[in-house]
Amino acid sequence: MAGLMTTPAPSATLDASYRHVRAQTEFLSAPLSPEDQTVQSMPDASPTKWHRAHTSWFFETFLLEGLAGYEPYHPAYGYLFNSYYEALGSRQPRPERGVISRPGAAEVGRYRAHVDAGMARLLDFPHSAQRAFLVELGIHHEQQHQELVLMDAKHVLSRNPLQPAYRPSPPEPGPQPASPGWMEHPGGLVEIGHGGDGFAFDNESPRHRVSLEPFALSRHLVTCGEWADFVADGGYRRAELWLSDGWATVQNQGWEAPLYWSGRPGEWQVFTLHGSRPLRAEEPVVHVSYYEADAFARWAGARLPTEAEWEV
Repeated sequence: MAGLMTTPAPSATLDASYRHVRAQTEFLSAPLSPEDQTVQSMPDASPTKWHRAHTSWFFETFLLEGLAGYEPYHPAYGYLFNSYYEALGSRQPRPERGVISRPGAAEVGRYRAHVDAGMARLLDFPHSAQRAFLVELGIHHEQQHQELVLMDAKHVLSRNPLQPAYRPSPPEPGPQPASPGWMEHPGGLVEIGHGGDGFAFDNESPRHRVSLEPFALSRHLVTCGEWADFVADGGYRRAELWLSDGWATVQNQGWEAPLYWSGRPGEWQVFTLHGSRPLRAEEPVVHVSYYEADAFARWAGARLPTEAEWEV
């Protein structure tokens, strides 16, 4: 992973940001039992405790190993918790992260505390631009893994016949009605990409010009109600709507509706982090693949926006 250089933040700001983000990871992990945190429910997911350890390994490897007096927590953790940093050596294969029962969730907590103590010492020192950048990069990297903690935990819990909730359901406002109509854009030469002074990952830059044809973008995200109509109209049974590789995937995977939908038309249930509940027609559809989105757009007589059109 790489990023853009930014003006180094003051030490106090970096320290506060670091402590806040690290505490947020533990807050997000707290509803999950040690057993929940060990399960890997598919090759593209990782156990919660792995995310907690990997983000600690990042700070340990890229910042603390150069700090005088710092002792790495365990010599094998570089193998267990490296993700894809080829230059740093071999690593546990991603699809097999769930077979590692030890260290357990509690031991990973002690590892995090060890790294946090080292980072507290490091953040007491004045920062070079490079060190400040690495700390900020590590903070944003951990926030990425916070999203993955929730995504992966949702899949883990959804595979359990008990359908346990990650957290009890809070009171939720009803979805807002979708705004009808289309937003028209005249096209032309436009600029996209990161152009500010704040943090950005390298794939958000450089800012550059793109030529666009005139287009129109729907004013609202596709709703679950619209998607239910697509399903009811045989959307998952009509080969002419799908790219060839997408149709092969539908057949091989047995897709009949979006991930986490269950039941039948008119009585759909959706699994959420708060457990299973009836589908709400007004809310935006989520957990659909590119193949599904492309087929829906074709069914609707439209197409998907390009990245440049979406950003503009």
